[in-house]
Amino acid sequence: MANSVNISIEAPIENQIQEITYDGQEIYQAPLSMSENLARLAQKIDFSKTDDEFCNIKKEGDNGSEVKSEEDKEPGYQSSLWPWDSVRNKLRNALTEVSVLADVLSIAKEKRYMVLDPIQADPIESRPMVQVYGRKKALSAAGAVLLNGVERLRASETMRMTRNMPDFHIDLLRLRQNWRLKKVSNTIVGDLSYRTAGSKFSQTGVFEVTKAPEEQIAAAMNAPGAAPSALRVTVPPELQGVAFISVRCQKEQEDVVTATLNSSALNCPGSLPGDGAELHWQQKLEAAQNVLYCKELFARLAAEAVQLDASIPHIVVGNRIMLTILPSIQLMIGLCHNNGQNNNNTEGTKSQGSYVKAEHDHVLEHSLHQLLRAVHHSNTHHPFPHPATGPLGPSKRRSLAGPMGADRYELMEMSREQSLLEQIVQQAQHFFMRRRGEYVLDTIAKEVKDPLIVSHWNALNSPTHSCVKINIMAYGYDAVCRTSLVVHVGEKTLKCICRDGKVRNLSYELQELRDLIFCQIYQHQMTGVQAVGRCMGWQLLASSSHLGAGPVEPLANASSCLLASPNGDRMIAIRCEPSVGIQVFIAQSPKKDFFVSELVQDKKWENLGGAFKEVKLEKMEGKNFLNKMELLMACLSSPS
Repeated sequence: MANSVNISIEAPIENQIQEITYDGQEIYQAPLSMSENLARLAQKIDFSKTDDEFCNIKKEGDNGSEVKSEEDKEPGYQSSLWPWDSVRNKLRNALTEVSVLADVLSIAKEKRYMVLDPIQADPIESRPMVQVYGRKKALSAAGAVLLNGVERLRASETMRMTRNMPDFHIDLLRLRQNWRLKKVSNTIVGDLSYRTAGSKFSQTGVFEVTKAPEEQIAAAMNAPGAAPSALRVTVPPELQGVAFISVRCQKEQEDVVTATLNSSALNCPGSLPGDGAELHWQQKLEAAQNVLYCKELFARLAAEAVQLDASIPHIVVGNRIMLTILPSIQLMIGLCHNNGQNNNNTEGTKSQGSYVKAEHDHVLEHSLHQLLRAVHHSNTHHPFPHPATGPLGPSKRRSLAGPMGADRYELMEMSREQSLLEQIVQQAQHFFMRRRGEYVLDTIAKEVKDPLIVSHWNALNSPTHSCVKINIMAYGYDAVCRTSLVVHVGEKTLKCICRDGKVRNLSYELQELRDLIFCQIYQHQMTGVQAVGRCMGWQLLASSSHLGAGPVEPLANASSCLLASPNGDRMIAIRCEPSVGIQVFIAQSPKKDFFVSELVQDKKWENLGGAFKEVKLEKMEGKNFLNKMELLMACLSSPS
């Protein structure tokens, strides 16, 4: 051809048809990947042929190309018959090198063909006497150190025996029995913190143990008092002194809140020693650990007070936490720490300290300490899994709760843990509710002399639940009638179980409990009159605990009963109103004002009861209401 054009031959875009379905759909064969295409091309190489054959093929190809080019008269075109010749040669060279390397390794490893001897280095000139002298000098130096220590120990022991001074090592042994110690370089340090119990408080409780000077020990021996110690314990300044947690429940007042917000620092009226006095190391470490414990407790409470979402926000100022547990009732938690350095305002400190001492609640403080110790105990004492292959951590109750034993809500409640602040708030609420209940019961017992009100508080109570049994009875008639009332004191509510089995839930208001007890008192009086009447032979004609006649009562309902004598000629009507009191009326038959007339001639109508007349109970003889009613029934039952 005159004009030559290069034509590039490419594979078709569409793949080969693999299958044609009955509905005419064509299923194409998936295209080959690069690795599959390379393997297909490599299969065309014949590695069994030698280089000579390839050379001949190549020459023949060249001759053929020349002939073809001569025929076609295309000198610029050459075709390659073996495109993978270079790849084959490189693979073959690599195989040759690997074979040579394998032969070298086999010769060097099996040592049957060739042995490789290392080159011998020049011999080192040895001087045995120099080594002997060096070791002797080192041993003599070590022996001198040991002898010096022995002499010092001997001199110290001799001085201690002559002067009867305490031994440093014995005191150190006693210290190590109760506290954690370790040696860092040339110093002995100890740890007061609760990290081994799982505490995460950032402040460290590291103290240093040193030997007290002999002059100080001799001066302490001459002074009267306890036996001196050869140890001297150095505690950090922030852990020195006396500390405790102040807990108070008080009514909300403006002056109290203002004073609380203005004076955030509270000093503890502690019994610190004088300037020249020195505490024993055991007392000093115990006081320091107590300070650390109080600081950790207060820091945890302050963090929870900030994080908790309450209806009335908690206030944290300095070393004070103020919480509203009930309407107009506040819980004050403060950290009191006296390290003997803040003596700027002595009078204010004393007055404030005496006020704190008078109002401080030791029970709630002890509860706070118990709650934190329970947290430390739970961090180190995990319940064993059930079964043994289960996860470590969930409680036994939660582990035993299967799919049919608890629903999702109960499982969520089991996994929820209350914070220390929530628990102490619940205990404070219960404490205030119990104190309110005691005040109401004591006040009513003083006001009401008839009947007698006896309260029996249960000795076995929980921190958030207590029970009191109230017995209402009259003196001398406790075997005839007795009304029992059980009150369960909770956190914010009261649960009252009456004699008839009815359950009444009351709030934290004092007036509700007071009204309920007054209603029970008057119900007891009505029940007691009916019981005395049965003993006296009187007949109960009518009884109503919710009387509809008369004025409307502001408290509860009026009740009444009607009794008839054994002969039927006397009747007693009793009306009980909680706001007014008890009223007694009597009627008798035959009527004194009955006259026979033309209309009513039969005398049987004179046996009808006459008009009721009120009895003045305050002028009757008798110790209490039931005694007066018994005398009245006996008087009306006599034939005279």
